[in-house]
Amino acid sequence: MDYKSFIENSLKEASKIANDSFGKVSATTKAGDNNQVLTETDLAIGKFLIQKIKQVYPDYNIIDEESGIIDNHSEYTFVIDPIDGTSNFAVGVPTYGIMMGLLKNETPIAGGFIIPPTGDLYLAEKGNGTHLNGKQIFVTKEQNLLNCLVAYGIDGRQDNPEFTKNETKLLGEIVLNIRNLRTSGSEPIDVGFVASGKYGARLNQYGKIWDVVAPQIIIEEAGGIFTDFWGKPIDYTNPLTKTDQNFTVCAASPKLHMQLQKIIHAKI
Repeated sequence: MDYKSFIENSLKEASKIANDSFGKVSATTKAGDNNQVLTETDLAIGKFLIQKIKQVYPDYNIIDEESGIIDNHSEYTFVIDPIDGTSNFAVGVPTYGIMMGLLKNETPIAGGFIIPPTGDLYLAEKGNGTHLNGKQIFVTKEQNLLNCLVAYGIDGRQDNPEFTKNETKLLGEIVLNIRNLRTSGSEPIDVGFVASGKYGARLNQYGKIWDVVAPQIIIEEAGGIFTDFWGKPIDYTNPLTKTDQNFTVCAASPKLHMQLQKIIHAKI
């Protein structure tokens, strides 16, 4: 089975688990971070996807947000986010998704995500484009950031309130240079809208490795640029050692990415 088909089948099956429990779960907050919410469904989907990978690719490494690391000393690493947007999912808000990405050493080579409430399925494999429900999609051709909707993910940093206060000042500059600001609270929703040309860009200054591997291949294969917030390449070297590292994002079409970087660097 090729990677794209494997990811597609796995996400579709995982989506059924999410849909069956949507609106029927209670949530807890992870210790030390009030923004991080966990449900039994996160654990169930993670366990399911790990078992699928073990059945088909038993020698591959796995990083799962909830279960941690399986180190098989492979050059291939699957990276799973069982539910991205758990805060939404837990209270019955249908903007969430399930993500799977695959690294070969430090390079994303395949990935996808599914939005269970709608069934929208985004898939990409290196060199083969990005597809939404089987149809190839592309980032926007719009050249002017002022004409675009832009998604920005932001969580209050209780551990560093000055960071959040400064971030909102930069966000204000971005808002003044775009049409409107959007945020769903879910990476697959916002990234999917960028990859399909509905949004001009997606930015985030706070995330983990499972938040970026699948989105990166989705954006790049749709013709976009995917870097850290400051325009530098994302470093996945020795990915199993980076589960605690913060990953930032600036994802956009090439022209809009350049415009955003000018705004960001003017305020640093």
